[in-house]
Amino acid sequence: MSAEIIDGKALSASFREQIAQEVAQFKAESQVVPHLTAILVGDDPASAVYVRNKERACEKAGIQSTLKRLPAETTEAELIDLVQQLNADPEVHGILVQLPLPKHINETAILDIVNPLKDVDAFHPENVGLIVQGRPRYLPCTPYGIQQMILSTKMETGGKHAVILGRSEIVGKPMAMLLIQRGVGADATVTICHSRTQNLKEIVRSADIIIAAIGQPEFVTADMVKPGAIVIDVGINRVDGKLVGDVAFESVKEVASAITPVPGGVGPMTIAMLLKNTLAAARILTGKLSD
Repeated sequence: MSAEIIDGKALSASFREQIAQEVAQFKAESQVVPHLTAILVGDDPASAVYVRNKERACEKAGIQSTLKRLPAETTEAELIDLVQQLNADPEVHGILVQLPLPKHINETAILDIVNPLKDVDAFHPENVGLIVQGRPRYLPCTPYGIQQMILSTKMETGGKHAVILGRSEIVGKPMAMLLIQRGVGADATVTICHSRTQNLKEIVRSADIIIAAIGQPEFVTADMVKPGAIVIDVGINRVDGKLVGDVAFESVKEVASAITPVPGGVGPMTIAMLLKNTLAAARILTGKLSD
């Protein structure tokens, strides 16, 4: 029996509709329009698509969106100057620095200077620390979206074994932090696997929840998946002109109980959570917190 397909587009549409209602209420009560500013350095095609999708989502939700497009030769000092200008602008509530940046720019240095109250990606070390302590200001967009997708399957995550493939600062590490917290959609036992992990196949096969985020096309095969496991595919790889994930979808869907497609899975949920964080930032920065 084939797995349930976790439809990220449909699920994100539901979240975005709710967020749009909350934005409208916030604007009516505060006379403030939540404002997200994205910075895009260079001409990476995938990054341009992501930013365009975020702009469209903001518009539909009633959030103001501004794009600062900079040439690839922009210096680190020039980018720092722009971020500091946005930090000081009271009309900007969220700052998103689209990654990856050109190789001559230190990504960590840039992310560290974003005002943590405007850090709607939750990459700033202050926000990461709050997540680790279980008292987050904002939740990182992709892991937060994944957690909502897992919740949509109705699996009780408490005590389940979640295996995360990849230890990135964007997905792997923060995903583990969310799943080991106490509460709904968490209380899991988490293993993070990476390039140095031994007995990888055996570890993955022991998982009730698999989250693949390693950037290797169709790496997770059916023989690595325990029957009935939930499989979340974060990967986006282009193979012979076609987008595929880190999971061999066609074979794995015959073993798993639920699986995300690529495209149309995790990506739309990431954007929905970005909108949610932008509204939260506007509330925090204006002192108009929700009840």
